[in-house]
Amino acid sequence: MTHEQNSSTGRKPNRRDVIRGTSAMTLAGLMVATGASSEDISAATGGTEEGRRDDTPLGQRIRGFQHFGMTVQNMNRAYEFYTEVLGGTEIMRDGDFHGEKIHNTLMLNDEIEAIEKKINPTTIGVPDLRGGVQRLDVRFIQFDNMVLELLHYRESKEPEGNGSAWAPAHELRSPAYPRSLHLCFHLRDDIDFNKFIHDLEAESARRGMPNVRANRIISVATEEGRKNAPLDTLSNKITEGKSNGWALIYARGPEGEALEFVQALGPVKQVFDNSRDRRQKMQRS
Repeated sequence: MTHEQNSSTGRKPNRRDVIRGTSAMTLAGLMVATGASSEDISAATGGTEEGRRDDTPLGQRIRGFQHFGMTVQNMNRAYEFYTEVLGGTEIMRDGDFHGEKIHNTLMLNDEIEAIEKKINPTTIGVPDLRGGVQRLDVRFIQFDNMVLELLHYRESKEPEGNGSAWAPAHELRSPAYPRSLHLCFHLRDDIDFNKFIHDLEAESARRGMPNVRANRIISVATEEGRKNAPLDTLSNKITEGKSNGWALIYARGPEGEALEFVQALGPVKQVFDNSRDRRQKMQRS
């Protein structure tokens, strides 16, 4: 038992506790040096490290984001965009999920809400995974510092990938709505932001995805005006204040999803780099 655990129980560590804790930490250090897995270390030290971590604040028990998830209307179209246009690589795919356990895991709160309101659960977007009337397929896509999960809910009779989505897409997509989410992609420092947006729209249109379109920093009233706007209006480059060096633009993806593309240069890049370094030092301490 370690000192931290003893402190949490209010009991002062005795000599046996100190010797046991020191021995466990020494053994753990030797095993790390030889490339042992975290599971092996935990087993060999009696779970000392895990036990100590379980008493820390919640934020210290989190490694970071594992992935961002997005429900899509057309799995193959979304997959093509995020792999072949934006360059992600497939990690894995799985599917045909249905049954009691997965239904409750994903839908229980919404189902309870429908029951309390005395309405049909399907009217608030609850599919019947429990009975297998609808099924869920997933694909995970890897980017350098982010994983995206595509989720596709379909009727059981629909084929995986090409099948129509079970529910229609929401029409209200403004990012000003509470609970709206977006995917943010970080562009490399040495690329031309405006040309990237131009090429993104052109490549998407070539693939039959004309709905992939980015905002402009000038006011236009028509789609024709948006498409013909000058190249230097395709990104908002901030040159003053705390965000000096930050560039951004919002766009819509092939599913109508909200996308953001950003570039962080100059002073704001240093702000983010310093913040990351401070957090890493804090986690090591």
